[in-house]
Amino acid sequence: MIELDKQPEVRIRAFRAVDDPESSQKFIDGHRKVLEVHGVKKVTSANHAWAYNPAVFVIIVESLDGKKVYGGARVHAAGGTQQLPIEEATGFMDNKIYDLVKKLSIDGTGELCGLWNSIEVAGLGVGSFFATRAGAVITEQLGIKSLFALCAPYTVRWAERVGCKILTEVGNQGTFYYPKLDLLATAVLLEDTSTLEHARGSEQRKIQELRQNLQQVTTEVSPGRRIEVEVEYDLLLPNIKPNEFKDPFSQISAS
Repeated sequence: MIELDKQPEVRIRAFRAVDDPESSQKFIDGHRKVLEVHGVKKVTSANHAWAYNPAVFVIIVESLDGKKVYGGARVHAAGGTQQLPIEEATGFMDNKIYDLVKKLSIDGTGELCGLWNSIEVAGLGVGSFFATRAGAVITEQLGIKSLFALCAPYTVRWAERVGCKILTEVGNQGTFYYPKLDLLATAVLLEDTSTLEHARGSEQRKIQELRQNLQQVTTEVSPGRRIEVEVEYDLLLPNIKPNEFKDPFSQISAS
């Protein structure tokens, strides 16, 4: 349990899903509970097949002893054993998403998805904003130039803060009714993960600083409640092959 009478402490850790099945299962269990609280039973990014996809990387927000999971997100690189979740979720409504993913995958593309946080850390930003930022950080290690996301209304602002722009060429000016007819989702795209051209200046600096020092302990300030949170970052991903996620569809057709 996060105690707000003293400075909260969490670890934000990144790993390839297939390398840590136990932590992947903790992520699945926590995400499912949050979705059920909100009455959502069917979300493509909540499909558990990702846990066996070598192109999926998990960002988990946990207690320092690793026993409690507070939230997190995932980055799916295009070219794994599945389509990107945004393709599965919206392709039947607007098939332009398929060509867009294929085009951007030449330079490496992926998707930030599965964003969630538990009720006990609501307002601290650790499972939403800090996980979004960490997703942008690890794209450099993965060698992917662009990053999609399908955002709930309350997470669009976090995506825009790190440089995403609304993808107006799909859906209804970028919006879809998903995962239920009474819920609206917005497709966004971070066009250049290297330059972060459209990100806030403070976010550009923070993301680049984390990329230069992937393992560090620092004090963050939650963007909502302005509460200080001590964060132990461990965003180093071992065993990433050079160009592993560049132009994956030509690699598939050639094999």
